[in-house]
Amino acid sequence: MSPDTSDRILTRMMALHPKVIDLVLDRVWRLLDATGNPQDALPPVIHVAGTNGKGSTLAMLRAGLEAAGNRVHAYTSPHLVRFHERIRLAGELIGEDELAAILDECEAANEGHPITYFEITTCAALLAFSRVPAEYCLLEVGLGGRLDATNVVARPRLTAITPVALDHQQFLGETLPEIAAEKAGILKRGVPCVVGRQENAALEVIEARAAALGAPLLVRGQHWHAWEERGRLVYQDERGLLDLPLPALPGRHQIDNAGIALAALRHLESDETACEAAMTGAAWPARMQRLTRGPLADAAPGAQIWLDGGHNPHAGAALADSLAAMDDRPLHLICGMLNTKDAGGYLAPLAGMAASLTAVPIPGEHSAHPPAEVAAAARAAGIPASEAESVGAALAEIAGTAPGARVLICGSLYLAGQVLGENG
Repeated sequence: MSPDTSDRILTRMMALHPKVIDLVLDRVWRLLDATGNPQDALPPVIHVAGTNGKGSTLAMLRAGLEAAGNRVHAYTSPHLVRFHERIRLAGELIGEDELAAILDECEAANEGHPITYFEITTCAALLAFSRVPAEYCLLEVGLGGRLDATNVVARPRLTAITPVALDHQQFLGETLPEIAAEKAGILKRGVPCVVGRQENAALEVIEARAAALGAPLLVRGQHWHAWEERGRLVYQDERGLLDLPLPALPGRHQIDNAGIALAALRHLESDETACEAAMTGAAWPARMQRLTRGPLADAAPGAQIWLDGGHNPHAGAALADSLAAMDDRPLHLICGMLNTKDAGGYLAPLAGMAASLTAVPIPGEHSAHPPAEVAAAARAAGIPASEAESVGAALAEIAGTAPGARVLICGSLYLAGQVLGENG
């Protein structure tokens, strides 16, 4: 097949429903039935929901399971550069011919009925997973949990809920308990769930749902603990203590994500070697990723350039915590955000740390905040702000006025994907 066959099919799929997001499961169940119910033929599933940290937690889980000799499927979203990133079959990114064939099969089975892009592509991923042998299948929730297209496995092996925070309120509810209830929708009767750090309002909702279903919980602070001590990660549960390397993924918040992954691995009876591999072997692009090579990096010689796709107030606070632990040098932000995001809430934790912010557009994203609005939100938060036509132009300006500075490109995974593509 042509290298862009899957792109053409995916473009057609975007037109199958007038809304990008429409949270019901009826369309998914219809298509799964038409394709032979692949969700019932998957390897043991680990289903991960939460507001922040899902991808990082899943990456550490995959690294640990694979180090133990397991073949692992993984489904994540969104992709950064190409759709293929969303589907890993037994550890390998899905190939173009295989992707195009599975998308074509799902498109034909759908028979033109309304269905969202995420729904039909999730069905395609499940169909691909059902046909390739593996020991585990990791599924990352796209949005929420209860009505997410991934929430179709009757009895996963394990579920996990990373920290819950305010995000996507227009779809999930205006309050933390309402959002937590949507995330807790992945809980299944009798299936254990690992629960990461939560505010009390969210934890109470999760615990109530688990009690109603008889789903055992493994809760941070109650059943397991993880912390940094003398440059190491210390993990403790009822089975004992682990002294491990710090996560390869940078940022203090990764300690919490690592704890969730380790609690899951311990529940799955993984040994200490697998747990160590989860810390040292995980890779997850655009999560405090340092750019050291490529056209964009070369445009600002001497600068320390970082890329992060976090986009809500909780992510902004985690970023600020990570930056505070770095050496002292001027920080300049390059930021683009979607108009569904709280730009002021995201930037507030970074005020006082950033010497400047340059707002940029997100190419091809019609739902992006105009740079003037992001710049205005930055000024309101106390950060001096300007605008530029692109990330490259912003970098050139910063390199000219503040050589050797730390530059953080941030605010959106969509912007991060554009940056990674442009940087090669």
